[in-house]
Amino acid sequence: QVLLVESGGGSVQSGESLKLSCSVSENTFSTDCLAWFRQAPGKEREGVAAIDYGHNPYYGDSVQGRISISRDNFKNTLSLEIDRVTSEDTAMYYCAAGPHFGPRRQCSPTDVNRYQYWGQGTQVTVSS
Repeated sequence: QVLLVESGGGSVQSGESLKLSCSVSENTFSTDCLAWFRQAPGKEREGVAAIDYGHNPYYGDSVQGRISISRDNFKNTLSLEIDRVTSEDTAMYYCAAGPHFGPRRQCSPTDVNRYQYWGQGTQVTVSS
């Protein structure tokens, strides 16, 4: 059982930067892919970004160009930075873990079904 715990959420002013962290309990094949998803009130869960064990990033369309995802395989941590946040970034942010897939050993930044393990989430609220 892989445990994921997010941190770094809270209130942030529009236009500022945001950094979230996720601690991962272990490195196994189930954590080849680590990802961030978010869910705003009344909306479906949306993929933000994913990263594989080799540090290759995969980005969703929703925040393209404003985000950076990274992982530290020694410390078992996952990070997400979002620049120039807006009210549309207000959401509960979840980290997730799952195996890679396909002949190219890919990760999906958007498909929730590719991820077996989920954290409890951290709330981000952007105010103007």
